[in-house]
Amino acid sequence: MENSDIVLSVKNLCKTYEGTGHKVQALKNVSFHLYRGELLAVMGTSGSGKSTLLNILGALDEPNEGMIMLNGMVKENMFTEPYATQYRRENIGFIFQSFNLLKDLTVEENIALPLILKGKESDEIDKKVRQMLEMVGLMEWKKHRPIQLSGGQQQRVAIARALITSPPIVLADEPTGNLDFNTSTDILNVLVDMKKRFHQSMIVVTHDPFVATYADRVLFFRDGQIVDVYRCTYEQEDLDRILEKFKKIMGKSQ
Repeated sequence: MENSDIVLSVKNLCKTYEGTGHKVQALKNVSFHLYRGELLAVMGTSGSGKSTLLNILGALDEPNEGMIMLNGMVKENMFTEPYATQYRRENIGFIFQSFNLLKDLTVEENIALPLILKGKESDEIDKKVRQMLEMVGLMEWKKHRPIQLSGGQQQRVAIARALITSPPIVLADEPTGNLDFNTSTDILNVLVDMKKRFHQSMIVVTHDPFVATYADRVLFFRDGQIVDVYRCTYEQEDLDRILEKFKKIMGKSQ
């Protein structure tokens, strides 16, 4: 791919957490590119640095060292307020394992929230909410509250909310972790469809090799470092190869 296709560049990212009498190096010189329209999966054992990476890319945590570039430019002050909030609103959509929906708001109100916070006009909000409801198949449930929905439906709401502002980058932390196999497949198909429609770039943290088969590339993490990379071929053999690599990483981390 050309350099013009690089949306996000990460170079020599380091993060150390310090406690009483001990230090934990969560990330050690992590470097990679995220390309436009790419779905990048990040796999690794518990504590390998996956969630730390996602938090830093979303300006929810700050690295000790390293550089992050967006469209070839270093984002100044992206870890200090109010610039961090501005960076997230303009560039990042978040999807969480626990959905993080507001229980007192309806489906359409949850989806509309990012546009409301950006001060958009009501006509534009109504139009975009309707579009997202149709795309995720929830028009009939638009007046429902989260407690009235299944887990898969709640995750669809979370996806619509994350994508309604058309962010160039979507960060998803175990987006199918609380869902059964069939529902997970539906959610993954929704993500891939959205990626193709809007040409967005996505980073999905997962421990599930099946989820990783939906990615274009897979980064394997161990002890805060990228130890392997796999480019998916969209064939059945991907699952076997990803599982083999993950098991090898699991074995070395024990």
